[in-house]
Amino acid sequence: MNKNNRKKDNRPREEKKEFDQYILDLARVTRVTEGGKHLSFRACVILGDRKGRVGFGLSKGKDVQYGVEKAVRQAKKHIINVPIVNDTIPHPVISKANAAVIMLKPAPKGSGIIAGGAVRAVLELAGVPNVSSKILGRTKNKIAIVQATFAALQSFKSKNGRYDVMAKIKEKEQNKKVSVEPAVVQKAEVKFTPAKPVKKETKKGNKE
Repeated sequence: MNKNNRKKDNRPREEKKEFDQYILDLARVTRVTEGGKHLSFRACVILGDRKGRVGFGLSKGKDVQYGVEKAVRQAKKHIINVPIVNDTIPHPVISKANAAVIMLKPAPKGSGIIAGGAVRAVLELAGVPNVSSKILGRTKNKIAIVQATFAALQSFKSKNGRYDVMAKIKEKEQNKKVSVEPAVVQKAEVKFTPAKPVKKETKKGNKE
């Protein structure tokens, strides 16, 4: 009886968001025209699922909420896949965007994210557990630093979002074997082929 008398909960449940959102920068921008000054708000938003996908968007709006919404829509269109090998990035890389220069290096397990500012926000939302970074440029512009960080994450040599190290090592070994085999055959031919006619000529000379 108690089960039948229970009321159904028809309240809408909150769906889990696909990406986590982080507002990196909010700035008020003015544009001067003949009619006067026009105010707008610029927003830089970073999106990530902490599982290897991350993106960022930069947009303007008449108010803060509209500017953030436009930046989120733009970030979803520019999602990239970050290859993760042994809980870190595949190899060290240096990238540049405008005046910002970023260096990313692999780190051993347990070291965490050794970064600060905009670089840390991008790597955390990308889901990279262990990585070391350094800002080599003199600029402190957050947007330029984020652009350089994304350029570094996109420069990894990956295949379908996964960095296949063993496949590349096998390819190099096979190429070495192919390049060595013809050289050995040529040396063997040079050693043995000229020796036979020389011996025959010496025998004929002794008989005469």
